[in-house]
Amino acid sequence: MPARITRRSLAAGLPLALLSTLCVAATAGAHDRHGQHGGAGPTARITGSAVLGDVPLAGFSNGLLPGSVSDDRGVQLGGIGSDIYPAGRKGEFWTVTDRGPNGQIKIDGKKRRTFPVPGFDPAIVKIRVTGKRIDVLQALPLTTASGTPVTGLPNQPSRDEAPYGHDARTPLGYNPNGLDTEGIVRAADASFWLVDEYGPSLVHVSPRGRVLARYVPEGLRLEGAGYPVIEALPGILLNRRINRGFEGLALLPGGDLVLAVQSPLSLPDVDAGESSRNVRLLRFSTKRQAVTAEYAYRFDPVEVVDPSEDDTSELKVSSVVALGPHTLLVEERTDKAARLHRVTLPHGSGILGSAWDDPAASPSYEELTDPSAAGVPVLRKSLVVDLGTVEGIPGKIEGVAVTGRDTLALINDNDFGMTDGADAFDANGRLVDSGIETSVTLLKLPRPLRG
Repeated sequence: MPARITRRSLAAGLPLALLSTLCVAATAGAHDRHGQHGGAGPTARITGSAVLGDVPLAGFSNGLLPGSVSDDRGVQLGGIGSDIYPAGRKGEFWTVTDRGPNGQIKIDGKKRRTFPVPGFDPAIVKIRVTGKRIDVLQALPLTTASGTPVTGLPNQPSRDEAPYGHDARTPLGYNPNGLDTEGIVRAADASFWLVDEYGPSLVHVSPRGRVLARYVPEGLRLEGAGYPVIEALPGILLNRRINRGFEGLALLPGGDLVLAVQSPLSLPDVDAGESSRNVRLLRFSTKRQAVTAEYAYRFDPVEVVDPSEDDTSELKVSSVVALGPHTLLVEERTDKAARLHRVTLPHGSGILGSAWDDPAASPSYEELTDPSAAGVPVLRKSLVVDLGTVEGIPGKIEGVAVTGRDTLALINDNDFGMTDGADAFDANGRLVDSGIETSVTLLKLPRPLRG
């Protein structure tokens, strides 16, 4: 197997109060890029790249919630690349972690989902990019109404993978409060909106990190949560693929949100979903607390997005960004390549409440090889940039922020330095780090995003 790098901690023992002064320079050649493919004509170029230094996860977590993590097993702070959103000042951004360090190990031929640091609590993290370094300015743990950590553990035995400890042999408990957070935006009232993969759900969070409400699909029947759970999303979303719920989230100028399902739904079954190129975007009115439109979106063929990949199930929507009241920037990606499209949102409710929202529909929307020919109003899109043509872009870009008329900030998910398999930890239960860093890449496009 390929050699993996154990990173040297440069911040061992530092309290959270010192994180704002933690400045670790990027090193040359820190970013790996695979699956490059060229193209004619002007393309984008990288104007800057910054790296997050090593911050022990236990110190970070316990600084926010004392006693929450007793042993981080050598894991460093990472995973903040689930999304990125401008924080107002130049170079400052809001980011969000996902559910925390997790992996998969086969036991008796079956994969088990591991949570080596089960006490980890997802957090909103404010960062500043300065030269080649990323500084942590502020962090907000996600908590229930009573201040209890939500954790990143799965919610329901009937819908989610069973959680295990680092070696996949010690069962862990489910937690109805648990969130696998992904997209993030900040509203005018300073509250946050996040999306989650478990429900899938839309989560409203106070400026201090308290969950105000979690909007879930009709029929989810999530009980025991320490915050309001509102069944306000279409029930068809109950057919989301495991670990492929909502990932992208955009805030439109008028206050509405656009939520992107990461992958096609498993309709009528898992095989159909994994071979499909048809995904769904939802429009949510924060004023009405209701979904007002559902849009049909179709991926490019996987070999177009990533010439090194032939598995359609690897296609994902990871980021959506508002360019205007009716225009989005949508990222289609695999773990190695990505393309950004400009997408126009039409008037009307799209396929919301139509036959395509009926799980008994045959064929399902996901099964259609030509949705437009079947009368489905597929969103129009045009390519803005193929990141695979830009040398130096890291893999697994999950967050995109618009920073100017022709500039972007991209952030990758480094998975907390974890890999799958029994070799993710050494004989002492310490992480064998992948060596992949959290990085923010600044990109200048060949032409303006708008116009």
